[in-house]
Amino acid sequence: MLYVTDQIEIEEWELSEQFTRSQGPGGQNVNKVETAVELRFEAARSPGLTDQVKRRLQRLAGRRWTSDGAVLIVVQETRSQARNREIARDRLAELIRKATVAPKRRIATRPTLGSKKRRLKAKTVRGEVKALRGKVDSNE
Repeated sequence: MLYVTDQIEIEEWELSEQFTRSQGPGGQNVNKVETAVELRFEAARSPGLTDQVKRRLQRLAGRRWTSDGAVLIVVQETRSQARNREIARDRLAELIRKATVAPKRRIATRPTLGSKKRRLKAKTVRGEVKALRGKVDSNE
C-alpha cells in the first residue's frame, strides 16, 4: 500500500511494475541486470481519488498519462532496482499530492495608470528610434 496523504492511500492492485534493462553506460552489468522500473498506476479506475483530483492529475502528468487512463513513471537513475522502485513510488506520491491542491482562481485586474504611461512612453521612444532609420540625404 502506498500512502500519499492522510486521506489518500493507493492499494497494491492499482500499481503494477515492470522491470527492464537501463539505458546508457554501465559496463557489463547494464546488459545483464534489469534495474529500470516502469511503474503504472491505474488512475482513472482508482476509487481513492475524486474526479477533480483525477482531472488535475491528468493535466499534471502530461505525456505520462496513457490513453487508457493510467500514469506511467519510468525511473532508471540508479544501478539498484530497489532504489529505482522507491524513487518511482515517491514521484507518483508527489504527483498525486500536487493534484490534490486546487489552484487559486486568478482575479482579473486592470492595468494601473503608471503602467499604461510607461508602456506608451516606451512605444514613443521605440518609434523615434525607428524614425531615425530613414534614408540619408545625398546633399550632405
